[in-house]
Amino acid sequence: MNPSPNEHILPRGTGIALVTPFDSKGRPDRKGLQRLVDHVVQSGVEFIVALGTTAETPTLSKEDRIEVLEMVKESLAGRKPLWCGMGGNDTRELLEQKAAFDLHGVDALLSVTPYYNRPSQAGLYAHYRELALSTDKPIVLYNVPARTGCSLSSETTLRLAHDFKNIVATKEASGDWLQIMEIMRSKPNSFKVYSGDDAISLPLLSLGLDGVVSVVGNAWPQAFGQMVRYALSGNYPDARRLHYQLLPLMTAVFREGSPAGIKFILQNMGICEDHLRLPLVSVSRNLQTELKDLMLRFEKES
Repeated sequence: MNPSPNEHILPRGTGIALVTPFDSKGRPDRKGLQRLVDHVVQSGVEFIVALGTTAETPTLSKEDRIEVLEMVKESLAGRKPLWCGMGGNDTRELLEQKAAFDLHGVDALLSVTPYYNRPSQAGLYAHYRELALSTDKPIVLYNVPARTGCSLSSETTLRLAHDFKNIVATKEASGDWLQIMEIMRSKPNSFKVYSGDDAISLPLLSLGLDGVVSVVGNAWPQAFGQMVRYALSGNYPDARRLHYQLLPLMTAVFREGSPAGIKFILQNMGICEDHLRLPLVSVSRNLQTELKDLMLRFEKES
């Protein structure tokens, strides 16, 4: 249905859902973002994701989002493929938003399902149809019902995958293993499936998924990326070793919301400051103590 004849190829492996560093006045922090991008790129991860959930995108104005994307592109300088979050719960506004962004240097759009208004599956299909017809950019569906209040079913995902050449992948953060397996069983050969949940990524990779969009990878991109590469190559003993080393961190960083936990860790690593935009706040002192202990334990085990 989409007029573009091109085949879109996305990398297998680990993508990092970048946080948005802020300065003490709450403005996007260019130097902090440069340090973060360098940190994850030098680790060897396969791609970068800007303006996803972890970037606190709901608190960013359109001007902020344009600025952050330009900062990421400048810092990345073409060293890795770049995905850009581009979603919303008003289809018309989403298309207008997309037109306002300079998407040169962006390799794919990661588009979350419309949130809050809870559309039907027919509405979700129509929403993504309009997005697909408006661009030649590859589109990655993003299903995260715990945040959006609606779930993109396996049937709708597969229909979109078969109907539009530039809907090329999905990031599944539903936690619904049966749904993910149904997608894997019936998807087009070229359609990729990525995990959106750090802690369950290893068992999902065993089902044939193509990679992970990671939060914990902001801090430990080398270890997390190596775990994924081991799994994709079939080396599950070494993948399990890294998975279990990372598991306490993968659960603790989400306990008081994301990206509060990972930003606290990044501050302790000297990469960026622990500033968030309301309604998100920094993690509690108890969790700070626990995270510091877990960081030390991980360093000793690594």
